[in-house]
Amino acid sequence: MTSEKINYIELPASNLEGTKKFFSDAFGWQFVDYGPDYAAIQNAGLDGGFYRSPLVAEVGKGSALVVLYSSDLEASLNRVEQAGGKIVKSIFSFPGGRRFHFSDPSGNEYAVWSE
Repeated sequence: MTSEKINYIELPASNLEGTKKFFSDAFGWQFVDYGPDYAAIQNAGLDGGFYRSPLVAEVGKGSALVVLYSSDLEASLNRVEQAGGKIVKSIFSFPGGRRFHFSDPSGNEYAVWSE
């Protein structure tokens, strides 16, 4: 483990079961439950977890934005929609690539980008 580097991220989830199902269906993430109110994330590129909470991570409210990379942005957008995610911002260009924003079943905002 590298000292003083980002190692783990924890995110709120009011709908913990729905959030786990969404990320499993959309991106193939796996989870390990630690009691009824916490699920550790596995196979997501960076370790982390979801904790049961009524709070919502939204960029417009000052939250950090978790950004995933995709080699096929349109396919990722389709998987997000099929898994029940809500598209918050459709695909748009920015210097260095393209991306879209979505929210999970708990209302948290994420982005997916591609070159």
